[in-house]
Amino acid sequence: MGISKSFLLELGHEVNSTKKIIACVPNDQWGWKPHAKSMSLGDLSKHIVELTIWTENILTKDHLDFQTDYKALEASTKEELLTLLDRYEKAVISSLNMFDEGKWMNDWKLKSGEHVIVEMPKVAANRFIVNNHIYHHRGQLSVYLRLLDVAIPGMYGPSADDAR
Repeated sequence: MGISKSFLLELGHEVNSTKKIIACVPNDQWGWKPHAKSMSLGDLSKHIVELTIWTENILTKDHLDFQTDYKALEASTKEELLTLLDRYEKAVISSLNMFDEGKWMNDWKLKSGEHVIVEMPKVAANRFIVNNHIYHHRGQLSVYLRLLDVAIPGMYGPSADDAR
């Protein structure tokens, strides 16, 4: 199995898990924060969803520059996020299906102007900057939801809230 096929399999499962938890986000708590230094519930949810499309950038470009290429995701409801997530999933699947397997080891950079934040092979960028980043923030989101007494869906098997 090639790297692209591996990421396609992972994408299918993980986007479904992301959809499950985003669907639980209460729209009326969008601005809630567990701490003054924390992201709001809405900003965290948007960040998780926007990271999904970064795979397309990694596959089709040599870098992402925060000063010229990045625009923060604008959404104010979970319904908007779920619609975007569907669109992003389709775009990433298309990009993965067209990607030349031999280019996974080509370097990709995350930059802010001339400052290179990180440079690594595309395969590592997709794993660390996209996938692992999403998993980290999804876990964080589950804690936010627990603090708001929202039932948490199972993502890797049943959760304590799933009916047995």
